[in-house]
Amino acid sequence: MTMRDVLHTLGEDFRAVRRNDPAIPRGFRGLLEILLCTPGYWAVTMHRLFHVLYTLKIPVLPRLLSLVMRWLTGIEIHPGARLGAGVFIDHGMGVVIGQTARVGSRVLIYQGVTLGATGNEKDFIRHPLVEDDVILGSGARVLGNLVIGKGSRIGAGAVVLESVPPESTVVGIPASVVKIGSEKLHSPGHLLDRLETLEREYAALRALLLEQEPRVSWESKAS
Repeated sequence: MTMRDVLHTLGEDFRAVRRNDPAIPRGFRGLLEILLCTPGYWAVTMHRLFHVLYTLKIPVLPRLLSLVMRWLTGIEIHPGARLGAGVFIDHGMGVVIGQTARVGSRVLIYQGVTLGATGNEKDFIRHPLVEDDVILGSGARVLGNLVIGKGSRIGAGAVVLESVPPESTVVGIPASVVKIGSEKLHSPGHLLDRLETLEREYAALRALLLEQEPRVSWESKAS
């Protein structure tokens, strides 16, 4: 990576804070708030240094520094994780990004997100690949070696255990796709409502048949 690439990445990280955090004011005050009062920006910026140390195979130090940053920010990013340009962690408390996670450019991560493993993986790559322009809602859990497609949105509290197509919206536990692009799909809640309606209709029909049964029996004997 050239110095020009480094400066571009750092600039994208700074612009990502401006773009995604409406609480940051404009002007010099905003600059100071980003540099001094935005732990998500600190965590991402310092991670880039720790990742360089990690790729140079320097022992212990990258992990130690990442733990210090976790203590300062509440955000844990393993130095082996790869982050694209313009990643922004908003609020950030409780975010965990695992060793083999790969996060694309312009990804927005809210507090409590975990990019982790299931514990059942046998390969070295145990964590998710998050493509460009994804939004990860508060408390989302994305677990295992899977792919979150470009431009997707992961709902707050969702537990994602399977790959997600690009431009999708997923919600629930376990997460399911409720929208792809502009096309809305039937959500699990919608299907449950349909099943409950069918059950009520079945119960009403059964009750009606039981009411009619004695009369049908009497008429058949009379004939």
